[in-house]
Amino acid sequence: MNYQGVINRYRDLIHLPTDIDPVTLLEGNTPLIPVPALAEELGGGFELYIKFEGLNPTGSFKDRGMTAAMTMAKAKGAKAVICASTGNTAASAAAYARRAGLRAIVMIPEGKVAVGKLAGAIAYGAEVIQIPGSFDEALSLVVEISQKSTVELVNSLNPYRLEGQKTSSFEICDVLGQAPDWLCLPVGNAGNITSYWMGFKQYHQLKNTGLPHILGVQAAGSAPLVIGHAVDHPETIATAIRIGRPARGEEALAAAEESTGKIIAVTDDEILAAQKMLALNGIWVEPASAAGIAGLKAQIQTGSINVNQKRIVAICTGHGMKDPDIITSKMTKPTLLPADYDAIEAFILRKP
Repeated sequence: MNYQGVINRYRDLIHLPTDIDPVTLLEGNTPLIPVPALAEELGGGFELYIKFEGLNPTGSFKDRGMTAAMTMAKAKGAKAVICASTGNTAASAAAYARRAGLRAIVMIPEGKVAVGKLAGAIAYGAEVIQIPGSFDEALSLVVEISQKSTVELVNSLNPYRLEGQKTSSFEICDVLGQAPDWLCLPVGNAGNITSYWMGFKQYHQLKNTGLPHILGVQAAGSAPLVIGHAVDHPETIATAIRIGRPARGEEALAAAEESTGKIIAVTDDEILAAQKMLALNGIWVEPASAAGIAGLKAQIQTGSINVNQKRIVAICTGHGMKDPDIITSKMTKPTLLPADYDAIEAFILRKP
């Protein structure tokens, strides 16, 4: 049977009514890419895989949760949905709302959203509201609006978002035959780390696939779960995790503790270095998506985790085209040459 999206693939494991038709763009089924050269660069002696969620329909992992949230919103008779976003949720909500025939309203912090993400939300037909302030302030506003109106909230506070997002855990186990030893991933609003742990626990209970240790990684300028309190003015180049009050913070801390893992912080420079490492292995991700690899590298270098003979999966949550300005602002200019064979040959054959 042709692939029909995560709800149809894992219908018996997702807590949705069985008699409703999914709102789907055939999300999920993303590749688990082995990266042995990157593993060697990080010290070697272990298997490393990248779960590339940037290959979902709107370019990020958000589509997994949005298919479930939008399916339920439509089934309940909602006419409009709303979300706060640093960008990826906005694009995903807009696309899936359009698919469902619903109105999409997205609220973003002014000047804090990568252009590739904002463009997506606009292209899919969302009504975009910008406010001065942070994502956390935007989230508070949309929660209040949803509570006082018939507009359906589709942020990760919506439990159906987690039901969809946990399917990535199932896919990883289906490919590897069991859970990895470590799962590394970025942590922003903390819905994703929460959903992965839900999924691994559920699959282990059903299929005895084992449980991973979870390494959650925040940006140093936006690391409330590491420092132990909210961050009023989070700052990081990794816009997708620039969140000072994670909505699922308690669940994230519980996932780290229950898995005997940890949540750590890395600097923007470490994130950008990891982004470059991934790109040189053929995988271009937005900065936040590289946080998991940045955290893994830091833990290996300090000897904080033992990776010898281990199988490790890093989650890359969004495609590099979501935030191209990071690359274009730092890249060297293309070499300008005359349209002349000899000049081009000399350039190609020059010594490195």
